Order: sequence, then structure tokens, then C-alpha cells
Amino acid sequence: MPSNAVLHVADVHKSFGGLRALSDIDLQVMEGTTHAIIGPNGAGKSTLLNVCIGRLAPDTGAVVFDGEVITGKQPYEINQMGIVRVFQTPEIFPDLTLLQNVMVPAFAKHDGAFKLNPMQAMAKRTEIIDDAMHCLNDVGLAHQKDAVAASLSRGDKRRLELAMGLVQNPRLLLLDEPTAGMSRHDTNSTIDLLKKFKGRGMTKVIIEHDMHVVFSLADRVTVLAQGRIIADGPPDQVRGNPKVQEAYLGGTH
Repeated sequence: MPSNAVLHVADVHKSFGGLRALSDIDLQVMEGTTHAIIGPNGAGKSTLLNVCIGRLAPDTGAVVFDGEVITGKQPYEINQMGIVRVFQTPEIFPDLTLLQNVMVPAFAKHDGAFKLNPMQAMAKRTEIIDDAMHCLNDVGLAHQKDAVAASLSRGDKRRLELAMGLVQNPRLLLLDEPTAGMSRHDTNSTIDLLKKFKGRGMTKVIIEHDMHVVFSLADRVTVLAQGRIIADGPPDQVRGNPKVQEAYLGGTH
């Protein structure tokens, strides 16, 4: 694996019964880049992310993160190593405030101190509040820190979950359709937000159906169709690939 590849999915196969969800998947995500994974529904995109975070075990092949094979590790172990996933449907605590929502994963990131050592966790409370407020400020929600999460718009719920991911200080952030269901205004705001993080050198993998988002953000694009990679390369190169236009892009414009 090249020295600047933070993630390497190496010859991964995954089947569910007689259905082959992933076949011969081999891709590398370079450190500091935004890598988009696109393809039609059922192409295997979410299955691939689930393999990367340990929710699914590949039938064959391996996932290597920062030079270490992580296949077989539990999801919480992979999270502690620095891979954080933001899901397509916001997984927030609706009855908690925005600040409390972001504090939950912050406590968990501190070696599970809140669960295993309450006194140690309380000693870290000020530090964790500061970290949570910093992340809320990053996503433009600091002024709503005391609002109940259930009261947020869909776009702001996605921003809140992004803050919950950022507070974990990820080496690699996996974003599953971060603009799904958003208005064009919220989508453009999210693009601007993710560009800001790109400027900080954060490595991101994005699954996205909106090609405006993909080609606004991605340094590299991998295209899946029927569980296989049919194209991989810089955005302009992928955009002009006839196989991609036939399988996906041609049906969306």
C-alpha cells in the first residue's frame, strides 16, 4: 500500500446467500483527500462502508487502515482507531440538547471513561464541553447549543450528526449521503462546510447520489455497479467514462 494511502480495501468479496454484493473490490483512499463512491441503488456502496467499519465481515479480502489490517476487529475498536461514520439517516438523541448530543460521543472517545470511571469522566467535563462547542461552532450550530435536537430541520440534524462525528477527531470520516433529502440551499451550505474541512487535511469518503455534490468536493471518484468497480480516477476522467454514463451518470442528468 502506498505510504500516503490511509485506507486500502484489498480484494474484498461479500455475498448474502446467492447474491454477490461486492466482487473484487480493490481501492485506496489517499490521506487528506475527499474520495467519492458513487453508483446506482443496489451497487454495493453501503455494504462497502459496513465492511470498512466492521459491521460486516468480508467473505474474502481485507481492509487495511493506516498500515494495519482491521478485518475482524469490532466496530468500536475500529472507531477508536480513528474511523468515524456519519450515517444516511441522522442517528441523534432527539430529547437531548445539541450540546449534550455532541458530548455523548466525546465522552465515549475518551477511552470509555464515562462508563468505566465516572469520576475521571467528570474531571474531563470542561474539556469535553469545550471540544463539543468547538465542533458545534464548526458546523454553524453553536448558537443553538441549548435547543432540543428534535426541533431541528433535517439539514441541521445532518449538521449535528457531523459535529458528533468531528468531536471524535477522526483520521478518516465516512459520510453516507450527507445531503440526502436536503434543499438546494442546505446542500450548498453542506458543500461549503465540507470544503472547509478539506482545507484542514481531513480524509473523507463520501457516498452521494447528487453529482453536484460529488464533483464539487471529490479529488477521486470510484464508481460501483452490481458490486464491482467499473471506474476509478479523477472526477473529470470518471465523468467522461462511457461505462459510467451508461450505468449511472447518464440516467441522472
